[in-house]
Amino acid sequence: MPTPQEILANIPTGRVLDVATGGGGFIQFLLEGLTGYAEIIGVDNNERAQTAFEEIFKDNPNIRFQTMDAACLDFESDSFDLVCISNSLHHFDDPQAVLSQMKRALRPGGHLLVSEMYRDGQTETQMTHVHLHHWWAAVDTVNGVAHHETYRRDELVGWVSGLGLKGVAQYDLSDLSEDPKSPEISAELNPVFERYIQRAEGHPDLQARGEALRQRVTEIGFHSATTLVAIGRK
Repeated sequence: MPTPQEILANIPTGRVLDVATGGGGFIQFLLEGLTGYAEIIGVDNNERAQTAFEEIFKDNPNIRFQTMDAACLDFESDSFDLVCISNSLHHFDDPQAVLSQMKRALRPGGHLLVSEMYRDGQTETQMTHVHLHHWWAAVDTVNGVAHHETYRRDELVGWVSGLGLKGVAQYDLSDLSEDPKSPEISAELNPVFERYIQRAEGHPDLQARGEALRQRVTEIGFHSATTLVAIGRK
């Protein structure tokens, strides 16, 4: 599996924008791979994410959070050298509008990076992750939270291709090295099951679906789904 260094080391960067950053998890990936940067800005419309983000990067004044809608980025055009989004396109009703905004904010010659898990071509243990994600999306949806099922790989490739980027490279990242039935996996997922089953109160079908998936984790196991990383130049 390609490392962050292999994917990012040859990309010259100054200003970096991480769209729908949440707690800044993908910025950790960027820091592992980039040879340097002047500034990294993470944007998200969830103000609660700011506390976690700022705690993680409290010792780095060149990494900061801004509350902002990804579909309407409040930055001038041609502002950034690298613009990224990771595992967040499925949270938007119009992913292509978000990608268009990302390209607008990117300077000519800069790089746009999309990282997103997909639902097809997965192993049985990875399909556990896909089914879990689709359940989470269903529970969030009945609670009024925008959350869609994962996309097919060809859909993601098509959206990136439609941006007209140059020299697009694609990487499929997966790690099947861990024991899919490890007790640690169940221990990590159980609090998530409890939280979502509680959130599905009043929807017994969704609660039963969650319990069935909990059983699947035990019987079949869990691996993270393969992620597509696509990166190209404006």
